Amino acid sequence: MGDRLDKERQERLEPQRMADAIESIEAMGYEPYKVNESLIEFYYEGSKVMFYPYSGWHTGKTIKDGRGLRNLLKQIIMK
Repeated sequence: MGDRLDKERQERLEPQRMADAIESIEAMGYEPYKVNESLIEFYYEGSKVMFYPYSGWHTGKTIKDGRGLRNLLKQIIMK
């Protein structure tokens, strides 16, 4: 039962989180592209960064893996 509720919550929240993340990453000067309904990718310092807006998880060779859009944005400030 809990799994179903989580899925409904994800379906409700994910589109807005996706839009907010794309807008924020673009505002930092990067070109994000939506790979699917739950993943955004972009290049930072020549390497691919993957961000999952619903969970907030981000990973990539040129960043420290972690959780949260704000934490990701702190790492990718244009130099």
